[in-house]
Amino acid sequence: MSDTEPRQRADASVWWKRGTVYQVYPRSFQDSDGNGVGDLRGITRRLDYIAWLGVDALWISPIYTSPMADYGYDVADYCGIDPLFGTLEDFDELVAEAHRRRLKVILDFVPNHSSIEHPWFVEARASRHNPRRDWYVWRDPAPGGGPPNNWLSNFGGPAWSFDEASGQYYYHAFLKEQPDLNWRNPELRAAMHDVLRFWLERGVDGFRVDVIWHLIKDEGFRDNPANPAFLPHEPEINRFAQVYSADRPEVLDVIAGMRGVLDAYGERVLIGEIYLPIERLVSYYGPNLEGADLPFNFQLIQTPWRADAVAELVENYEAALPPGGWPNWVLGNHDRPRIAARIGERQARIAAMLLLTLRGTPTLYYGDEIGLGHVAIPPERVRDPWELNEPGHGRDPERTPMQWDAGSQAGFSDVEPWLPLSEDAETRNVDALRDEPGSILTLYRRLLGLRREHDALAVGGYRTVALGLDEVFAYERFDASATLRIVLNFGEETHAVPLPDDSRWTVLLSSEAGRAGDPAAGSVSLGPAEGLILILR
Repeated sequence: MSDTEPRQRADASVWWKRGTVYQVYPRSFQDSDGNGVGDLRGITRRLDYIAWLGVDALWISPIYTSPMADYGYDVADYCGIDPLFGTLEDFDELVAEAHRRRLKVILDFVPNHSSIEHPWFVEARASRHNPRRDWYVWRDPAPGGGPPNNWLSNFGGPAWSFDEASGQYYYHAFLKEQPDLNWRNPELRAAMHDVLRFWLERGVDGFRVDVIWHLIKDEGFRDNPANPAFLPHEPEINRFAQVYSADRPEVLDVIAGMRGVLDAYGERVLIGEIYLPIERLVSYYGPNLEGADLPFNFQLIQTPWRADAVAELVENYEAALPPGGWPNWVLGNHDRPRIAARIGERQARIAAMLLLTLRGTPTLYYGDEIGLGHVAIPPERVRDPWELNEPGHGRDPERTPMQWDAGSQAGFSDVEPWLPLSEDAETRNVDALRDEPGSILTLYRRLLGLRREHDALAVGGYRTVALGLDEVFAYERFDASATLRIVLNFGEETHAVPLPDDSRWTVLLSSEAGRAGDPAAGSVSLGPAEGLILILR
């Protein structure tokens, strides 16, 4: 049994350590104006639900002015709201109403690239001598002609587009409509810091920073090395290891600059989107914790769903954290298939229990709490540019509308939504599940309630428990006042789970209906695909 004691006890009251984050993809949460697309007023309308669920913070994916080449991740005005979503006044109302319900608001920040239609890029491409030319990444053609190096776009194809007027290429890690900004330029940095201040002044409680590990590129623009493990079915970007186009050491200085801006506004959180192995991920806490408060940990999305694999992951992550670094966990988001689509509905309940009882800050993705799984997208309704460029890698199925009731369009809109609903929308919706004792929605709400009731779950220590059962992952959360044991069955067989001799436990919660309050001593029966939380009495 290995122990990891709580770190930074004095800071345990910080809201983003004790709290939980709920991600909303705004196009798909609630339509308020009858155009089939979600908006800010729709989110405000559903704040009572978010508060009822029991989360602490609302993270909103991009709502900036945008041509929508990548559905908001191509920003044309960092200080504007796209009319599709509403107005700045709508945003201010959302923040005020969220705060009235004691909900924090986290805004998506997209600093790696802008839209090709952003005034900065329009100026930059007007002339090689324009003052904003160096705000973007430009290079001359290779000596023999063609792109400057072998860097590829994350959405397929080359990452360089040729500008006929100036005779140079500009770099775009994603779509050609998303030119990368040059964070080596101090004027660009200052302008982006001002963007952060603009939203902080409007009451934003923090930022989730998009593709934060991409912000600095190799100064020499060297070719990326070939990836010997690349398989033909993988996205083209995996043909090369992104050694020089991302995850450069200088990026930590960029993040420290953002951290400094936020620190001037008190208790604000900086979250970084980072798809990297654990040993690289944890470096983004920065020297002396001057980096991201929460470098997003996506390992649960990528790890095989087996008890031994998940247990090993948790151990390795806990061991890799720097002193004082606060852990975090994510099961899904707008870019990856939903958890129920990956592991099935029964195991999705185990996943909920895992997410909300591990040490650290959990992030929930809207719709997971009602068990939304894979939603089929007919070819004629595909919207994701990645799917259009590289079929088979699209993200539309995890961006479908939230399902609120059994009415027309599941209560999301009065008209056909921009993406389809699930085939079981009449029964898989909030109204149908919220009062059902055995529903996955009820399970999520009870888990969130237990985190608030027990400091051991919110900010306590963590230790794994060796049981000798291949299909069961067990661990304890503890503090001076309580010890809780979590046992999760990743298999389809019933197990008699041993408990320590001379100890008595009580079941606090089962992932299935019932059992709360049952005593347990010597051992406890764990059904197929069942999870239990027990408290030591």
